Amino acid sequence: MTVPFTQIDRLYIDGQWVAPEAGREAVINPATGIVIGEAPLASTAQVEAAIAAARRAFDHGPWPTMTMDERADVMQRMVDALHARQADIAALIVAEVGCAQHITHAMQVAAPIGHLASAIRYARREEDERLPIDITPNMFVPGGPMAMGGTTVVREPFGVVSAITGYNFPFLLNLAKITPALLAGCTMVLKPSQFTPYSALLFGAICDEIGLPAGVLNIVTGGIAEGQLLCTDERVDMVTFTGSEGVGAAIMAQAAPSLKKVHLELGGKSAMIVRHDADVQRAAAMAVGFLSVNAGQGCAIPTRLLVHNSIRPAFAEVAKAVAGQIKLGDASDPTVTMGPLIRESQRAKVEHYIALGKQAGATLLCGGGRPAGLEGGYFTEMTLFDDVTNDMAIAQDEIFGPVGCIIGFDSDEEAIGIANASRYGLNGAIETADPATGYAMALRIRAGSVSLNGGTGTMSYAPIGGYKRSGVGREYGPHWLREYQHEKSVFYPVGR
Repeated sequence: MTVPFTQIDRLYIDGQWVAPEAGREAVINPATGIVIGEAPLASTAQVEAAIAAARRAFDHGPWPTMTMDERADVMQRMVDALHARQADIAALIVAEVGCAQHITHAMQVAAPIGHLASAIRYARREEDERLPIDITPNMFVPGGPMAMGGTTVVREPFGVVSAITGYNFPFLLNLAKITPALLAGCTMVLKPSQFTPYSALLFGAICDEIGLPAGVLNIVTGGIAEGQLLCTDERVDMVTFTGSEGVGAAIMAQAAPSLKKVHLELGGKSAMIVRHDADVQRAAAMAVGFLSVNAGQGCAIPTRLLVHNSIRPAFAEVAKAVAGQIKLGDASDPTVTMGPLIRESQRAKVEHYIALGKQAGATLLCGGGRPAGLEGGYFTEMTLFDDVTNDMAIAQDEIFGPVGCIIGFDSDEEAIGIANASRYGLNGAIETADPATGYAMALRIRAGSVSLNGGTGTMSYAPIGGYKRSGVGREYGPHWLREYQHEKSVFYPVGR
């Protein structure tokens, strides 16, 4: 059976479907190793053409000068078009990413469409800001009447945006770039991961259906050279990227000579603090549940499990038991709760860190190998280590797999210190029977978000982003569009 959208064999440039000049590349289902499609590969010349199209659309097209309501009307048609294809998009994610169906339907597909709808509602409330009237001495008439003046702050689109996205939540990541940039009036060139190209190419069909002006959204593919061009070309005003810290640092360096704005959502090594008074059963089940999401391939997943030593043995026992209930397999089976890693290279990385954990003296509670009977895909077992110290590589480096590290502590102060002793600062979590103390602790954790006792389960209304090496800028929330807008102050006299 054909996977939805895998029949797309062209790039989307300047409102047209264009045959690829660099050939095609096989895209495989990571659960089976079976080829699901031959995706188009852009040449550097075609990436340049996409940049030129985005530049023309911004400098001469109607999109940047439309009112916010006019753009919101078009983007609402995108919401409707995506809703109509929701089942097909989920089927694509299951095959392209290998993500379990319960996660795919809720987090990979429904949530991003909800974020777009939420952003449209916020965008419609955008208004120019009138600042208070100033009364000051008139420098041109010393000793004369005072001068009275006003200021209006207007917001304008930043310009041409390059968007480069990762493979783990591809539809979400692509829509997280498209949503604020296009609502703000920017134009875009989108380059997805080579592992998951169809989750981006499908937006070409959406653009055609909703009548998006030519050149506003261009979709290309490619590798390192094509990505570098998107980060260095003078015609690009801003680069937004979601992925690893190493690539993020390289993008920042590439963008520096032309002083582009850089927006980065990078890696994490988030800590979940389980206080002495926490519900051990609930906390341990939640921790393992987090680790199973997309086989641990999520930047915000809490992988450092900081557990008070008085309850750590019980926590470890429950977590091990819950891990044993995780069903691994091909996500085409709706009963599967954890799918594969994306490719063999990622599995090799995970296995490397498991070996480092053993060598460092951590206790392997469960997992650590490859599950029997699933040799066709890139599967790895749910893996838990106990007796981990925060200086171990498995506690400091982003593994991007289902590997949890249990670290003991004896006081809240020690737990906060361990949580903050990381080069990352993307997310955090606290489990406690004392929510007031938990809230006070959350304020001291150096991370862009902290979930207290499970949090709310939604990101639609809250800004998300990183401290330290976890990124620059924020996504979602009421000020999401500001990342893609200039602010301009217009000063004028009042009373004449």
